Amino acid sequence: MSQPLVEPGVILRHCTATEAAELRAAWLAAFGAHRHGVNAKDYLWHIFSAGRYPSVERDEAIAQYRQQRAAEYVVLSNDGRTAFATDRLPSSASFVDYYVFPPNLAWTMAFTHEAGWLGPYFAKHANFEPLNLANLAQLKKRQAAAAARAKGWA
Repeated sequence: MSQPLVEPGVILRHCTATEAAELRAAWLAAFGAHRHGVNAKDYLWHIFSAGRYPSVERDEAIAQYRQQRAAEYVVLSNDGRTAFATDRLPSSASFVDYYVFPPNLAWTMAFTHEAGWLGPYFAKHANFEPLNLANLAQLKKRQAAAAARAKGWA
């Protein structure tokens, strides 16, 4: 398999198959508790299209997604076999169906092969506020460290 691609940004690290499976399980724990009765086995985003987890879709999803900030972003393939972390909020990745979220799962964006008809979908974790505050604090810390390195500080 060729290396996955993401735009914009760079891939910070690739996850092992085990790590990708753990990310998929964590994603399902956060967003898929009520998935029974929908075909989430083939497409995780069916959780949103079936209304089993609150989400917004299409243009509203994209608008909310573009407002999110974190120190890094996880990109997970729909099959849960491939995942990587990137430094910038992705606008595209080399998967047909994929999910983007910060490591603490404060929110998720589900990009679908049915975009425009079904999806994309954006959803916030039930504990979004404290999780998002933690993301913003981590981002601020990373930016401060980068500024210190740029000044030549160790």
